[in-house]
Amino acid sequence: MDERFTSNAEEDALGSELFSAVDSPVIQRLAVNWARRATVKRDDPGLIDMFDPAAPDYPESIVPFADHPTYRELAPERRQAVLTWAMIALNRNTEYSETHVVNPAFDLILRGEFPGLWGEALEVSLMQALVDERYHILMHRMASDVTRARRGAHYREKELPLPYVSEAHRELTEGAEERWQRSLLTLAFAITTELSIGAYLELVATASEIQPMNMALARLHRHDEVCHGSISGELLKTLYPQLTGEQQRFLLESLGVALRAYSANDYRAWEAIMRLAGVRGGAEMLRDCQAAGRTALLRDYSGLHQVLSDLDVLDEMDFDWSGLKMSGELPYVL
Repeated sequence: MDERFTSNAEEDALGSELFSAVDSPVIQRLAVNWARRATVKRDDPGLIDMFDPAAPDYPESIVPFADHPTYRELAPERRQAVLTWAMIALNRNTEYSETHVVNPAFDLILRGEFPGLWGEALEVSLMQALVDERYHILMHRMASDVTRARRGAHYREKELPLPYVSEAHRELTEGAEERWQRSLLTLAFAITTELSIGAYLELVATASEIQPMNMALARLHRHDEVCHGSISGELLKTLYPQLTGEQQRFLLESLGVALRAYSANDYRAWEAIMRLAGVRGGAEMLRDCQAAGRTALLRDYSGLHQVLSDLDVLDEMDFDWSGLKMSGELPYVL
């Protein structure tokens, strides 16, 4: 047995026993079909040529203050600036999350951090996913570069705060005492991202009134994430039964925290956007929206809900599923 997959209690290795290889039909099918379905294996999508300067860059329909009088009374160029900043934030959040949460989680598995997650098909599919994620980072970076070239050089990512979900992950991992806790936190946030990002991208991909470049970018990214969601679901269903009771409880708690963080409207980012776009009364407008309970950006948690239901642990997770909006289309392949 490869030493990477041998449990070492002295290093807080996860899993009480070594299961057989993860060789589910889903994983095998995804690994074999990667060359035909992956965005990175297609011809250059030509996103730059799709830019339409007359179209808004981000869907107003998912802006939490879209119907607020302060926003409705803004001059058209000011509203456009708000929406441009919102898309810059989406691109940055995607780049940061893929770089600091998702890819590290996949790397942990490939390094053998979780003894029960191994197998040729699984390793190949994760390596393919890492290539996909790097390409997504490049696509979102290119989209922001094009936006700056067409809208103005002042739309710089560094003007925005770090993504709320990434900050939550960092704070929790830094505060965790045990290595196995840090590893499970990273995996929980990555799984939540991979099973939830499709719902967010779908909101952008189907907003026909927005920038064609951004709509196409979201559609291409979501296409790959359907497959990544499948991988993440299989990982969770395989790993969970192996964990000790303490580790299972910690993982479920981490998934709940990650889902609340991922699905929330990032008001810290909106506060920065109000300042950067020069919106008078913007801070008061955001307080009105928060007071009205407009805290959730996403309510379609179909993917994680289905996986936890398959594991029969929905009731054990500290999360309010009552507001669940079932899309009817799971963000992963069965």
